[in-house]
Amino acid sequence: MSIPETSQLAGRKRARAKGWASTIARFLVVMVTTYLGLLAVTFFIGRVIPIDPVLAVLGDRAPAHVVERVREEMGLNRPLYVQFFYYIRDALTGNFGTSVLTTNPVMADIRRVFPATIELATVGTLIGSLVGVPLGVLAAVKRGSIADQVVRVVGLIGYSVPIFWLALLALLFFYAKLQWIAFPGRIDIVYEYSFTPVTGFYLLDSLWQGQWDVFVDVFRHIILPAGLLGYFSLAYISRMTRSFMLNELSQEYIVAARAKGLSETRIIWGHALRNAAVPLVTVIALSYAGLLEGSVLIETVFSWPGLGLYITNSLQNADMNAVLGGTIIIGSVFIAINILSDLLYRTLDPRTRVR
Repeated sequence: MSIPETSQLAGRKRARAKGWASTIARFLVVMVTTYLGLLAVTFFIGRVIPIDPVLAVLGDRAPAHVVERVREEMGLNRPLYVQFFYYIRDALTGNFGTSVLTTNPVMADIRRVFPATIELATVGTLIGSLVGVPLGVLAAVKRGSIADQVVRVVGLIGYSVPIFWLALLALLFFYAKLQWIAFPGRIDIVYEYSFTPVTGFYLLDSLWQGQWDVFVDVFRHIILPAGLLGYFSLAYISRMTRSFMLNELSQEYIVAARAKGLSETRIIWGHALRNAAVPLVTVIALSYAGLLEGSVLIETVFSWPGLGLYITNSLQNADMNAVLGGTIIIGSVFIAINILSDLLYRTLDPRTRVR
């Protein structure tokens, strides 16, 4: 290789490295700015709501001097900007205070209940993806047909009907009438004290420990709430898959592939879907984040001991430390998944790579 070619190659590598560094720096700025905005919103919500955190701890009949002393200990007598500084410091270290409802550190409670929400959202996303993507492909390939109309109506129902109403109907039909599923909750009381979870993900733990009876019981508890979340996710994923596939099927390379005599199956699944899968990854990731933060109603209806139910119970008992701590955790996860999906999109799509 000649000296000019070597110099050009080194220059391209430096430009590529500089571009990646700029992209990562931009993502870090966006992430930090968004997270600070999340902290600011939760902080001021905690200050403007008509709930006194001191009275929530002590009760309404506490003596005035005790109220003032506790208010000073909690730092609520300081200026707002000083309180905000300490709020950011505590949030970054995972210190969200103590829950009034459970008397445990909020972060300890979140570590206990969040795996249940992650497991529920993960199973729901798997159901939504495994069913939604083929339905979206079918609707795009059969555009304008009865199959396309059925898929669009199914998606429209998933968008339009309140999920808590569907949950109540499903509970009435599948549990009360047919008795196909287990009682609301995460695990039967028979196994609650004999089964020792390790990771907090009951399906994985029961498989790892070889307790098949526990696995079946956990599956019977999770399948209906996860199926409803999966249906909600399916509505979004199938619609976006249909849109992406219609765009790909209209491209010139599809016409060229058909002219070469390739089978329709290979064209659809090997070429069109392969290119549509790049933006579809972002759609599925955002759908997963949406299920993590939007499973509150499902967890409430099915008594699922996850973060959504924890926040709901805390809100009903004016436990603002738990409410704000849970909100920050969910918001942080949503921000992280959003940014990671964007980075993954840039990595998978050659057209967005830094040159």
